[in-house]
Amino acid sequence: MSYWDYYWYRPTRPKPVKNGIKTKSRGGSIGKTWWSKRWIGVLESFNMGARLGRGRSYARSGQVMSIDVQAGLVTAKVQGSRPKPYQIKIALKPLSQKDWKKVTEAMAEQAIFVAKLLAGEMPQNIEEVFETAKVPLFPKSSRELETDCSCPDWANPCKHIAAVYYLLAEQFDDDPFLIFKLRGKSKKQLINELREKRAGAGEEVIAVEETELGVALSATPLEECLGTFWEAGAELAVFSANPALPEVEFAVLKRLGEAPFTVKNKNICVLLEKAYEIVSRAALARASG
Repeated sequence: MSYWDYYWYRPTRPKPVKNGIKTKSRGGSIGKTWWSKRWIGVLESFNMGARLGRGRSYARSGQVMSIDVQAGLVTAKVQGSRPKPYQIKIALKPLSQKDWKKVTEAMAEQAIFVAKLLAGEMPQNIEEVFETAKVPLFPKSSRELETDCSCPDWANPCKHIAAVYYLLAEQFDDDPFLIFKLRGKSKKQLINELREKRAGAGEEVIAVEETELGVALSATPLEECLGTFWEAGAELAVFSANPALPEVEFAVLKRLGEAPFTVKNKNICVLLEKAYEIVSRAALARASG
């Protein structure tokens, strides 16, 4: 049993909230992607006690009224049993400019990181980059999370703070850049810095690709190739591909967010997700023979 579970408190029933923020998960674990599950796993590893479970119930019932994520600080309002909502603050120290410089330089060395982040995905081994730079992405201990709640429960975390923890996980599902924002780097800043660091390397890569392609390209004028335009060249025989489903489903749709219109009371993104799934699996089946 956790140290926090020894505190006595009088059980109370929270006041219902209209249009509160509810978790998408109605049962079982919260969080779909590996990075949101990592966030929850880190918190649960701190042995915070039964209040995490109570916080999960609050998150599912919609007691959280608002959440705002800024550099180093999360603020929220949670409706408890009292008339006035409780004010929540969760602080996580932003990384220094020196630390971010080390991280972005390590990221920029791998083009796949830039490509995935642009698509709204969190690269599976992104944490290794932070570890190599000796910079933490996720908190290493509960002491790194400075929390405050205006409720009378003096345990830390209380169920109101815990509810915000769980809803943060689902917000990380929708926008992985929020993790970086919490650590002090906005999406725009990160992408711009990665592009700048890749700019010099990009010119070198383009030059190499043009040289390699130049060997294989025919010098025959286009007008003389019109009759064989639709015929496959000899290069097709050695062409290979390894198709696979993406690590993050509907990454582009998630990055764009909900569309401003609906079809038969359903957001068009919901319909597109189904279409993307059918087409992706059909393409994979065809490519696999």
